Amino acid sequence: MDAILLQILNGLDKGSAYALIALGLTLIFGTLGVVNFAHGALFMIGAFCAVTVSRILTVSRTIIDDTQKDFLGNPLKVEVPYVHDWFGQATGDVIIDWAVPLSIFFAIPVMICVGVIMERGLIKHFYHRPHADQILVTFGLAIVLQEIIKFYYGANPIPTPAPSAFTGSFDFGAMFGFEPNTIIYPYWRLVYFAFAAVIIGAVFAFLQFTTFGMVVRAGMADRETVGLLGINIDKRFTIMFGLAAAVAGLAGVMYTPINSPNYHMGMDFLVLSFVVVVVGGMGSLPGAVLAGFLLGILESFASMRQVIEIIPGINQVIIYLVAIIILLTRPRGLMGRKGVMEE
Repeated sequence: MDAILLQILNGLDKGSAYALIALGLTLIFGTLGVVNFAHGALFMIGAFCAVTVSRILTVSRTIIDDTQKDFLGNPLKVEVPYVHDWFGQATGDVIIDWAVPLSIFFAIPVMICVGVIMERGLIKHFYHRPHADQILVTFGLAIVLQEIIKFYYGANPIPTPAPSAFTGSFDFGAMFGFEPNTIIYPYWRLVYFAFAAVIIGAVFAFLQFTTFGMVVRAGMADRETVGLLGINIDKRFTIMFGLAAAVAGLAGVMYTPINSPNYHMGMDFLVLSFVVVVVGGMGSLPGAVLAGFLLGILESFASMRQVIEIIPGINQVIIYLVAIIILLTRPRGLMGRKGVMEE
């Protein structure tokens, strides 16, 4: 039972990232009908927003500290972050420590701008082109963005730690009546799951209960009729592209303490996120979230040592095997809509 609970926790952790990326991807496909292979790059850019904020907060000046001496007795040169000058040492240390959560406030406007520029500058020209053209141009854009990040930040992963308050682990075993230290799980992974749940809930609430969201949902169902009512649906869809980019970016920001940002992390998640979208059903937002968590849990169980000993390598292909089975039995995915991608 303890092994099962641990794998469920691992699955929810992975599923949170899959669900957030697939949610943004489905928002773009559902509103604009565009197969966006650059969506993984948006996840990567979000992660590097956290790296950027962390670096900005640690920009420092060099001073001579007479209270510290080297082995020859000379005063030491000490690097003092500017945030210490502005807010004091205690507050400055807290700000630096909480760089990743604070990056959210930087990433939201940046990602919305990136999404709007991407949609207005490039993708709008491919609305009525074949999906193959959309895939090629967005995949090429993803490679360009990846190389830009590689040029400015380097090819090596950049460790970006979580706040020190969340660096420990939570003893789930004690909470469920097991022996202490039986089920230990990192606090930040639990924070990531809770964060993903809040973002997913906020997106669905926005689409369900706001006038803007209702118009967008109507446009997803029948774009032409909504346009005939005098509503500028294109403008609203552009805003939704920016919001979808923000969702992917926030997923990347909060994932940085779990997986150190690197220039190819977007590609690592891109294929998996498309599999999630296809399994959930193209254009289905609930399907994308459901498939994200289900596939995350399946991948986690397939990674168990007992399973790998019986079927070596199954953890590498389980998601794709499930996708094949789902598409053979339910070609539209778990919750796909009729007519989507069937022309």
